[in-house]
Amino acid sequence: MIHPPEVSNLDVLSEALRRRTFAVISHPDAGKSTLTEALLLHAHAIDKAGAVHGKAGRRGTVSDWMAMEQARGISVTSAAIQFDYRDTVINLVDTPGHADFSEDTFRVLSAVDAAVMLVDASKGLEVQTMKLFDVCRQRGLPVITVINKWDRPGEDALALMDEIRARTGLIPTPLTWPVGISGDFRGVLDRRSGDYVRYTRTPGGATAAVEDRFSPADAETAEGDAWVTASEESSLLRVEGQDHDEARFLAGETTPVLFCAAVLNFGVQQLLETLVESAPPAEARADIAGRRRPVNAAFSGFVFKVQSGMNAAHRDHVAFVRVCSGVFHRRMVVTHAASGRPFATKYAQQMFGQERKTADEAWPGDVVGLINAASLRVGDSLYDQDPVEFPPMPLFAPEHFRVAHPADSSKHKQFRRGIDQLDHEGVIQVMRSELRCDQAPVLGAVGPMQFEVVEDRMTHDFGAAIRLEALPYQLARRTDRESAEILGHDRQVEVLLRSDGTLLALFSTPWRLRNTVRDHPELTLEDLATGSTAVPTDY
Repeated sequence: MIHPPEVSNLDVLSEALRRRTFAVISHPDAGKSTLTEALLLHAHAIDKAGAVHGKAGRRGTVSDWMAMEQARGISVTSAAIQFDYRDTVINLVDTPGHADFSEDTFRVLSAVDAAVMLVDASKGLEVQTMKLFDVCRQRGLPVITVINKWDRPGEDALALMDEIRARTGLIPTPLTWPVGISGDFRGVLDRRSGDYVRYTRTPGGATAAVEDRFSPADAETAEGDAWVTASEESSLLRVEGQDHDEARFLAGETTPVLFCAAVLNFGVQQLLETLVESAPPAEARADIAGRRRPVNAAFSGFVFKVQSGMNAAHRDHVAFVRVCSGVFHRRMVVTHAASGRPFATKYAQQMFGQERKTADEAWPGDVVGLINAASLRVGDSLYDQDPVEFPPMPLFAPEHFRVAHPADSSKHKQFRRGIDQLDHEGVIQVMRSELRCDQAPVLGAVGPMQFEVVEDRMTHDFGAAIRLEALPYQLARRTDRESAEILGHDRQVEVLLRSDGTLLALFSTPWRLRNTVRDHPELTLEDLATGSTAVPTDY
């Protein structure tokens, strides 16, 4: 068995301290992909920013590489992007931007150490933002808040602070404060130094905005009432105790706040500085038993994403691994915790959106793409030397169901291979039964847009176009063999076997489920998320 060369504990600790691994969470259209581009621009990782919704001829964003993403201006897949800023290595794991992909987002948030919550200045905290924030709170992730689109008319800045406090329970502690109302974004008051940072936009927002720094006295001369108002509001925040405290931020009590206009590259530099100075580095992670594996222990990591079709020139699939401890070396042989078998890491790469380069080594906090890792599934753990297994990834309860048929019956092999691969990646949940032939699997999804991704990828990645037939079911419950025999006699209930071996009973309506529980209280019908047998009442 090939083991990595010896590396000192000091080297591992030093490299772990340099890492900042985070994700951006937001409601659709809050500007997440645009912010990603702006961060890369300011870190000099790219020389010109693209735009999701831009003029003809402007390049597409790095993180949104699927044709469907570029056409709709949303993030569907998760892109792992690594870049350097100052002496820090930043790993940005992009999250899907639509509620229909919340399961994939949950997986991403398990692989990061902090989150940036992006808020539209005119809309405040929207539905999907709050759902993702709740996941961050469950996982204990510290959250940095960015108020975006301050260059457009929006809410009052103090009102937004009140909303954040009321709805998240976090105390907002602004690091910058806008000079000029929303729609008239001139610059920000740096609340740590007291200086004024004035922005000057560049043509099309394609390059970094020019920043000039002024003393408070010069700022008042230059901006007049706008500066006075910003200073007075900043003083009010200080009186209310809303100044940044690093310990309280890391403890999940406060959220630093920054104001920006990502499309103009205003305020982005301050976010990079905040990530370096305040976001937590890679730290010890708890295993499935709750024991924390030190970052300087032998190599360990877990798979949080499996993706194929990232590059038309490479007909392979990539398992994204978050390195939790030790140092990863390409060609090292590690152990696959689920099977106990050795796993060779000959083909290891790091991603820059769709682009890829060979990864010879990686440290705690980094994300490595293992190529052609057909035996790896989402949630799998890998380790060297001392055994470890990290908590598994939960499967969300599907709420939408379709029967899949091959559009061309002569392509049944491609159809089967494509469905199995998408199931393997966790793109969709695949269920079958004896009553339905193998060429008519049932697909379960959290949101209907997942079916659009399946149709697109089956056609373009696997050359097997499909037809989808809607099924009249709204919810699923975990059941067992004995209960399945009784449930099988009800026309409004169907029992299917999911590919992971779980028996699922699908119900047409919550009313049907309530009646079934009333008539047969002895049946096993468990909620997939909580394990509870409680019947839904919010219908």
